[in-house]
Amino acid sequence: MPESSCLTAVRASYDTVAAAYAERVLRPSELDPFSRGMLAAFAETVRRSALGPVADLGCGPGYVTAHLAGLGLPVFGVDLSAGMVEPARRAHPDLRFVQSSMTALGVGDGVLGGILAWYSTHHTPPAELPLLFAGFQRTLAPGGHLLWGCHIGDEQRRLTRAYGHPVSYAWHLLPVERVAGLLERAGLRVVARLVQEPDEQSPRPCACLLACKA
Repeated sequence: MPESSCLTAVRASYDTVAAAYAERVLRPSELDPFSRGMLAAFAETVRRSALGPVADLGCGPGYVTAHLAGLGLPVFGVDLSAGMVEPARRAHPDLRFVQSSMTALGVGDGVLGGILAWYSTHHTPPAELPLLFAGFQRTLAPGGHLLWGCHIGDEQRRLTRAYGHPVSYAWHLLPVERVAGLLERAGLRVVARLVQEPDEQSPRPCACLLACKA
């Protein structure tokens, strides 16, 4: 199936900004304590269930992938951009990183014990989220967990420059209740949520949702 123009633009943009992004994006140790706490809770929940490997979707340079591995998870990273995946492989040769779209993982039904979608779904048009979340549900084992984190709002922004480079992609910020509803309709029951107001680190509100496949 031909790749959508949206995916092509996002891939090209992140290939362009990969080096600058890797320098500027926060490491897990620099995240606020609430975000670190949600990652730790996700890791403990998935580790206890021992249902299968964990996919870090939109892993970027692999910082959070490595953090989850350090928390005892059998994790691998997936990113659309070769510019992101290649340095992740060099920095973390003991971990597996795959260049692929999160909509075409090539993973069988019920294989994954966990999925992390950490600030990685906001380029997906809202109309395509039901299909994306259905894919998450399909690949998770029964009892597997998804941790979704992102900025929230009710706006769409089209960016032409980011991290000091030209880009071409859109941000789709949605209310947390809408995202939770889409997850529920996809068969992923939300079991915990965290909503954070803007602060010095993040000028926009953000949220985390922990969901479980029945």
